[in-house]
Amino acid sequence: MPRFAANLSFLFTERPFLERFAAARAAGFAAVEFHFPYEHDRAALAEVVLTSGLEVVLFNLPAGDWAAGDRGMACHPRRIAEFQDGVGLAIEYARLMGCVRLNCLAGIAPGDIAHDKARETLVENLRFAAAVQARRH
Repeated sequence: MPRFAANLSFLFTERPFLERFAAARAAGFAAVEFHFPYEHDRAALAEVVLTSGLEVVLFNLPAGDWAAGDRGMACHPRRIAEFQDGVGLAIEYARLMGCVRLNCLAGIAPGDIAHDKARETLVENLRFAAAVQARRH
């Protein structure tokens, strides 16, 4: 049987982000997902999740500067350190919210990087993220 999660990046947008959890619960959802939690205080976000009774099922690893057109950085060879820092940050947020799934946005490969190099960087970054997560359990 399918389970549905409210995507709080798209739903209840007339409310501030932290108020969307209660709106999702009131609408009958048992789970939520969203794009990025990083602009919100970790403790406040964890408390809202706990008091809402909702399961956070998914959010994205940091994707760089979204407003500037970044859509992830995992395939970008010059941003490996930034990606790795983002993995740690995402895992920290996930742990506080009890979220067991993170989404990695591969990003848009720079035009001066060969496709094979971008793919190799993506694979290595995914291996890094998996290894970090495995060490934290």
